[in-house]
Amino acid sequence: MPSSSSSSFGSASNSSTRAATRLEQVSKQMASASSSASHDVWHSTPFAPPDAIFALTAGYQQDSFDKKVNLGVGAYRDNDGKPFVLPVVRKAKQILAADDTLDHEYLPIAGLPSFVKATSKLIFGADSPALSENRVVTIQTISGTGANHYGGAFLSRFYEPWLGKSKEEKKIYLSNPTWANHKSIFNSVGLTPVDYPYYDPKTIGLDLSAFLDFLRKAPKQSVFLLHACAHNPTGVDPTREQWKEIAKIFKEQEHFAFFDCAYQGFASGDLDNDAWAVRHFVSESIPLLVCQSYAKNAGLYGERIGALNIVASHAGDSEGGADRIRSQLLILQRQEISNPPTFGARIVGLILNDEAMFEEWKRDIKTMAHRIIDMRKKLHELLVNKYKTPAPGPNGWDHVTSQIGMFTFTGLNPEQCKAMVERGHVYMTGNGRISMAGLNEHNVEWVAECIDKAVRGQL
Repeated sequence: MPSSSSSSFGSASNSSTRAATRLEQVSKQMASASSSASHDVWHSTPFAPPDAIFALTAGYQQDSFDKKVNLGVGAYRDNDGKPFVLPVVRKAKQILAADDTLDHEYLPIAGLPSFVKATSKLIFGADSPALSENRVVTIQTISGTGANHYGGAFLSRFYEPWLGKSKEEKKIYLSNPTWANHKSIFNSVGLTPVDYPYYDPKTIGLDLSAFLDFLRKAPKQSVFLLHACAHNPTGVDPTREQWKEIAKIFKEQEHFAFFDCAYQGFASGDLDNDAWAVRHFVSESIPLLVCQSYAKNAGLYGERIGALNIVASHAGDSEGGADRIRSQLLILQRQEISNPPTFGARIVGLILNDEAMFEEWKRDIKTMAHRIIDMRKKLHELLVNKYKTPAPGPNGWDHVTSQIGMFTFTGLNPEQCKAMVERGHVYMTGNGRISMAGLNEHNVEWVAECIDKAVRGQL
């Protein structure tokens, strides 16, 4: 018979074991609850698809093929395929670096005053009546993306025909196709993007009749986004006479023109030429706003420098006046980013306000624009004369030289584009768009050869 002391020991041991087991159970339950709670908090977060352009670039970077070409990137490259820092921008940075009076204090909410004043002159023209009458309201933005965002947000809140309407009723009409980010931006600020006909794949050009017909049939005071120049992604721009037809219908239908100008000077090499459509609409008293970017034409991609300009019907603080618009834009800016960044604005402000540097900048712009134009001619010559490549449209390969700006719609179909990427190692989007800035004297022949083989089904 076990002693009492032995019995007591066994009982204590069992009790201790049960306590340890219970403690372990509680710990597991707490850990499980914690894990479950953490999981539940983000349980409904969907996996977003990767950005198509960035995914394309990632594929290019991982490719070890020695003749690979990246025609997806939306940034200028020199003849050696390298990023290009404009000489005038280098000079501006040196001047700023040597200026001991500069500090890192906040900018005014509207932005750097010298930049804000100069950027509106660049797009509207120094002799613009809208400027002399103090009807233009301008704020500095986070490049063209920020300008589009603010423009959409401002219209969503204050555009008179939309007051009291639902998101579904606030329709902003976008060209089909348009810059991939437009729809996302406008959806995020309470607008509903709707396509309007613009590009004709049969002619690889502008479908003017369908566009004009759509403008006539759209409800009065509709909002249409227009690419001021160098249409992204097609490179298809209206002629001046066609712009006049478009403006006439805008005026008749009282439509609102939402201009996106990301390539002023970069398209033709001439700043004034590329601003013609905007200035014509202003002269016709068509209500409008203009988004500006200095990513391309100044090579300041990472500095994110841009502007939003809204043209009011009159100056002052009475109903509809510029001062009222300005007051609300400042609130919007304050809510979003508080104050815009300084460095890019100082660079551009210096260039725009110094006569000698401004002239140098214009020369730099021509260098970039004309190199792209030369690449268009070279690609066209190779396809037509050397390879005698069957053309995808009724006008041969003339669309390569008639389109303008950074991008070209080649007319290649999705299967041909897939072959270009997978077997030609020429990285381009599936809709046939290529960045002309990615072409240079070292790779244009390889690209032309691949296009020829893709069209013939031999790639």
